[in-house]
Amino acid sequence: MLFNSIDFVIFFVVVLSIIVIIKNKKYPHIFLLISSYFFFYFSSNHLIVLLITSTLLDFYIGKEIWNCKNILKKKILLILSLTGNLGLLGFFKYADFGIVQINQFTNTLGFSEIPLLEWILPIGISFYTFQTISYTIDVYRGKLEPSKSLSEFALFVSFFPQLVAGPIVRASDFLPQLREKLENKGNSVKQIIIHNSNLKIGVTIMAFGFLKKMFFADNIAPLVDSVFAYPIGASSFEIVLGTIAFGIQIYGDFSGYSDIAIGAALILGFKIPRNFNKPYFATSPSDFWRKWHISLSSWLRDYLYFPLGGNKKNINRTYLNLFLVMFLGGLWHGASWNFAIWGILHGSYLAIHKIILNKFPVLKNHKLFKTKQGKIISIIITQYLVFLAWIPFRVQDFDHMIYAMQKYIIFDFNFVGLVPFIITHKLPLFLMCLFVIMNFISYRKPDLIKKISSLGLVSWGVIITIILAMVVFFYDGNSADFIYFRF
Repeated sequence: MLFNSIDFVIFFVVVLSIIVIIKNKKYPHIFLLISSYFFFYFSSNHLIVLLITSTLLDFYIGKEIWNCKNILKKKILLILSLTGNLGLLGFFKYADFGIVQINQFTNTLGFSEIPLLEWILPIGISFYTFQTISYTIDVYRGKLEPSKSLSEFALFVSFFPQLVAGPIVRASDFLPQLREKLENKGNSVKQIIIHNSNLKIGVTIMAFGFLKKMFFADNIAPLVDSVFAYPIGASSFEIVLGTIAFGIQIYGDFSGYSDIAIGAALILGFKIPRNFNKPYFATSPSDFWRKWHISLSSWLRDYLYFPLGGNKKNINRTYLNLFLVMFLGGLWHGASWNFAIWGILHGSYLAIHKIILNKFPVLKNHKLFKTKQGKIISIIITQYLVFLAWIPFRVQDFDHMIYAMQKYIIFDFNFVGLVPFIITHKLPLFLMCLFVIMNFISYRKPDLIKKISSLGLVSWGVIITIILAMVVFFYDGNSADFIYFRF
């Protein structure tokens, strides 16, 4: 069920209406759990079995770990959880990729090919797998008390706003909110109640999410597709514009989904973490990863980078850890070498940036980088590298990828065909310019959404109506998938 479809609008309105009706009953969270399972079943049918399997596995293992006093047994239980979760993820996401690599090797030896399994990739498996893993690890570390009931844990895992494409929510953030709503105080029971303040700001966040996805990303996509469907022969001008367009498209698409998820959750009374914080104004590779897909980058930091030793080992080990974490982060996005290359590039950026700061520590607090001009230079250099990495993320064919990256790096100043290209893609190019302007405004006014949601009902309603009218006017009637549904 796509957020940008009438099905979701109807579903969400029905869920809200029923929660309002049953707010004085004892079990509104059970209805929310049933709604979440329905949402997932509507999107994935029988693959809901995998979601239920992960839920049962980590719920009971988490309880056993918490009650266990034997260190060795606790480690075995943790390994069992990791093996089960990563085994499911690996089988469904990487089995065919592995078979292809084996076939390429064995073909040179004259062996027959292993047939592909051709399993459908379960929607959201990368996200809910990481959520359940983080729960078990936190229980193992003693940082989190396990869920008191299966229904409580199941709702955490399956909460429909962020189920299929994040943000990756941690149990330590979600469960206390749920427990607060359900704890008994005398004869009263706190409920999942729709508050007017949450409704206004939630709808505002969702409206901007729809704007990012359906107004910007979906209407810029044709330019991206035309450039990278077959980039061989394209000029540097076309490659650079196509790369910038894809950077805007994937940001609008993914941050738009995150905004809709965050807004929907807020309306239901739950705060889930921010996933983007103006990443295209990042001033360094590390700053970019503090602003882009924050829930994933922080997950990789806490559950992979730190366990590998982080920066507590020798300096070369730190560089290796950064490189390895980003390489694995690239593979998390998909079973393809282009994602691995994307991860390798970002790992290299992070390692080289750290090498420079270690070799020249004076640069860390140099006054140049605190001036307006210094920040602009830092942003330009950082984004040049970030957008370069978007090429392998978008282009899977290796020859096409190398050609596009060469044209991006070595600008040929060949403007033949420039006018026809601009005329053909005048709408996407106009939207790209508009996006830059609006992104700059939001950078200068970080509390813009709060200000809009705090307006009087009439003024607020007019702004939301204008935003949704822009979305509807440019909507072609086809609900485009969110890019991160593939991951």
